Amino acid sequence: MRSRFSRALALAALGFVAGPAVAADPLVFVTEFAAGDKGGIRAYAFDTKVGTLKAVHRTAGVEHPFFLALSPDKKFLYSIHAKQFGGKENEHVAAFALAGRTGELKFLNRVSAEGTAACYLDVDATGKAVLVANYTSGSVASLPVKADGSLGDKASFFQHKGSSVNEKRQKEPHAHCIVVSPDNKYAFAADLGTDQILCYKLDPATAKLTANDPPFAKAPAGAGPRHLTFHPNGKGVYVINELLNSITVFDYDKATGKLNEKQTLSTLPADFKGTSYCADLKFTPDGKYLYGTNRGHDSIACYRVSDDGKLTLIGIEPSLGKGPQNLAVAGGAWLLCANMSGNNLAVFKIDPATGKLKPAGDPVKHNSPSCIMLVP
Repeated sequence: MRSRFSRALALAALGFVAGPAVAADPLVFVTEFAAGDKGGIRAYAFDTKVGTLKAVHRTAGVEHPFFLALSPDKKFLYSIHAKQFGGKENEHVAAFALAGRTGELKFLNRVSAEGTAACYLDVDATGKAVLVANYTSGSVASLPVKADGSLGDKASFFQHKGSSVNEKRQKEPHAHCIVVSPDNKYAFAADLGTDQILCYKLDPATAKLTANDPPFAKAPAGAGPRHLTFHPNGKGVYVINELLNSITVFDYDKATGKLNEKQTLSTLPADFKGTSYCADLKFTPDGKYLYGTNRGHDSIACYRVSDDGKLTLIGIEPSLGKGPQNLAVAGGAWLLCANMSGNNLAVFKIDPATGKLKPAGDPVKHNSPSCIMLVP
């Protein structure tokens, strides 16, 4: 039997030269938040060498797909689906299978979101539970995932209660996100209407949630917590507050699920006098930098993260479009921004030494992008 070395020499003589495997470009799924056939999910190939997006496929007929979530094995994508977003009828969560790296999605099924204005999805680390937050009805639910990636009817449901100090926006609960902790023990739901970060225990095997003790942490009065994320080291929780345009940093006790507030700072310039509302926040994979969006000021606030988890503002950069709704970080080198009311996707190069952003060409036109989901 010929040795591997002699076989390699033979292949080389024929012109076949072995080289390192070339990684495929990441896929980027971006929603089109609209009704009917105008609603859909568009897939792009993202060139990480130059920061460009190339459209490769569009899945039509996904109505008002406000938010997306990806299974841990990257085989399934879950999307909000609503004929009338925030209407009287409960909305749905749709399940899709990814057709390899083509950007095509195979529809599996849809189940009730158990609420209205469903606005956030997350999948636990085992891929067995999908969690959904419903803004208008102020509730959260958990959905079991079947072996084929499709969804079952709800495993648990919680109706939030309460109000807070902003008479226009906080008369009632408004669950705006629900995020599974990195240790897969808890799920945290930011409720804009009650200024609470509610904590639930998660049983991945059954996809059931139960109220934790303590049941919640308080955000600053009138803050309107919207989205939250964990630091990559799993030690801190960072909450972006829609109404007060700020970020609140909490220490996370993974033994009890308790959150302890340690810092709150603004996302806007001190001299800004206009109307603006925060939306989303994302870390670089190394945890050195954090970015948050301002809708109205139409900008991205950039922060450096210190060893103790506290934030220092680096700068505030234009988002290159109106209504920066959602962010995604690709490979730690690129930041993607969905300017929802501006109908475009902007790509920024992240300076690894400073965390500052530099536009990577002109934004890509895209109808009403509300969520970006990266598939490495």
